[in-house]
Amino acid sequence: MNNAFSLHPQLAADCTLVTDGPLSHVLLMNDARYPWLILVPKRPDLVDYDDLTTEDRTTLGHEIAAVSKVIKSRFDVFKTNVAMLGNMVPQLHCHVIGRFKDDPAWPGPVWGVGDAVPYEEDAGRDRLAALRADLISAFKHL
Repeated sequence: MNNAFSLHPQLAADCTLVTDGPLSHVLLMNDARYPWLILVPKRPDLVDYDDLTTEDRTTLGHEIAAVSKVIKSRFDVFKTNVAMLGNMVPQLHCHVIGRFKDDPAWPGPVWGVGDAVPYEEDAGRDRLAALRADLISAFKHL
């Protein structure tokens, strides 16, 4: 067992850090097709949801709800999808994805549909700044 938290290399390669919540790093997936955030609890050696303590499960639930509300209000999405798969990246992480009825994968899951569309520099910077401000504010109430 490792005693220090480190972010899985695939998550580090695919995402940008937005901010930190009480428990998790909040990452922005580099796919401009969707408002897509990933929460990664900052605890070592987590693989599955049941690896979290009871207290951390509660905190993660509050973070997921806050992130979902931010995505809904910032992007006026139809709904949010919340998923913890971990088949490709074994480190415990939670996807919160804003969905639109006209997005490329609707109504199915986003995985395996087309290729990711990386953010253009200005658009990515603007989205990151807006999300960071929204999430810092939301996490103050947790």
